[in-house]
Amino acid sequence: MTGLHQYTTYLESQISGLKLVDEPRNLFVPLDYFLSLGGKRLRPILTVISGEIFNIPKEESIHAALCIELFHNFSLIHDDIMDEAPVRRGKPTVHTKWNSNVALLSGDAMFIEGYKQLANYSDHRLALLLRRFNETTIEVCQGQQLDMDFEKLETVSEPEYIEMIRLKTSVLLGCALEFGAILGNRDEGIRRNIYQFGVSLGIAFQIQDDILDLYGNPEIFGKQVGGDILSNKKTLLFLKAKELAKTHSDDRFTQLIQMHPDAQKVEYAQVLFEEIGAKKAAQDAMNDYYNQAMENLKHLEANGFRTEALHALAKFLITREL
Repeated sequence: MTGLHQYTTYLESQISGLKLVDEPRNLFVPLDYFLSLGGKRLRPILTVISGEIFNIPKEESIHAALCIELFHNFSLIHDDIMDEAPVRRGKPTVHTKWNSNVALLSGDAMFIEGYKQLANYSDHRLALLLRRFNETTIEVCQGQQLDMDFEKLETVSEPEYIEMIRLKTSVLLGCALEFGAILGNRDEGIRRNIYQFGVSLGIAFQIQDDILDLYGNPEIFGKQVGGDILSNKKTLLFLKAKELAKTHSDDRFTQLIQMHPDAQKVEYAQVLFEEIGAKKAAQDAMNDYYNQAMENLKHLEANGFRTEALHALAKFLITREL
């Protein structure tokens, strides 16, 4: 995306310049290690862009942006422990490189470092920032618990799945954007519009992830193709296929569930989900949420705000190659 690089470069410089406590080393070295693994830095970029929309320079919004990024990385460290994931961004996870106890405590320290960033705002805005951040962090925990609960459930409805990804993924994007509006002293209506833009975009982004997991180019997407199918994960794509198979009395979905988790199962799913219409149904749902996000931007534009950067970023995110 044109112009994205400047934000990424700025954020990387600020992240690498974070002064974390040095001792004990087993608490803070894992934080430096994990932050050095990089990533898209999407969430803090949203805060910086939002701040600029509301006339807040990046030098002022950077503390809120770092708060968001530190919390996000805390959640990833803990997710990796719960998922028993050996690798993150091509490198050993913290609990693999050290151990689970170190990872838990280091993750907690990462969370606290995020709060310390918000302490840089000492005026009336701090209360609003803390209120939104606290609401968001508990929602992310709720989403993670629902995700784990769904693994044990035989049946999950589409609304339940959407609510889970809203909590686990999307509300943090909304929070990142609302931070910019709070810093810019905007009223509740403006804050709500940009927050809802982030939430709707986040849901669309996650649905696209579901699709890319099965149909994406692994060299571009950066993940194993078909990982969700191999574990029978209840993604929206999976739920759409199950519903359509039941509607059309197509027993191929039942056969898919019973197949051995290998490359043949992935290929079978790719063909089945396209033929049965699940891929298109998931794409339609993704587009619906993307269009909802665009409607929120229209409200901001009607109030005189320039949102070109958010339009460009949204388009970049939602047109990742299959």
